[in-house]
Amino acid sequence: MLESLLIPTAVVALAEIGDKTQLLALVLAARFRKPWPIIAGIVAATLANHAAAGAVGAWFSTFFSDAVLHWILAASFAATALWTLVPDKLDDEDASTARRFGPFLTTLIAFFLAEIGDKTQIATVMLAAQYPHLWLVIIGTTVGMLLANVPVVLAGNFAAEKLPLTMIRRLAAAAFFVLAFVAVYRAMQVSGWVG
Repeated sequence: MLESLLIPTAVVALAEIGDKTQLLALVLAARFRKPWPIIAGIVAATLANHAAAGAVGAWFSTFFSDAVLHWILAASFAATALWTLVPDKLDDEDASTARRFGPFLTTLIAFFLAEIGDKTQIATVMLAAQYPHLWLVIIGTTVGMLLANVPVVLAGNFAAEKLPLTMIRRLAAAAFFVLAFVAVYRAMQVSGWVG
């Protein structure tokens, strides 16, 4: 049961380093200088986005046998590992929302939209398909998002400039590759290829 919480937390925390939503947190922190409404917006947006992604992952898992699902998960994790190695850039439209709303609503809208199709959302879909405790996966991915973004909001540019982003992206990619290998091993177990 703890695996459903801890693995998603670690995977998303690593994958989020250098991600466009982390850059967005940096922009919002610099623009508004009000960390708590920004953090509250991150929590609300992430819970909503990852709950939807988790529901898709849980629903998706009902269509396939365990073996096929593990093979799909292995391929998805491997693809996400490669995607993690590519640095993200902040889109201008993500940051432009700030002109119309205050810090909480701006963060809520911008983070929700920035997460659509993002690697952490895809990871949430895959993790929810793999682990049986959906709400623990959602809580774990949300905590992972907060572990990566709250220090950036609180410390501003200082934290982002001091982090070795290339090394962290490589660690995140390695974590996704490990998950891919675990999924391959489980697929082979379910198929009866290994004992």
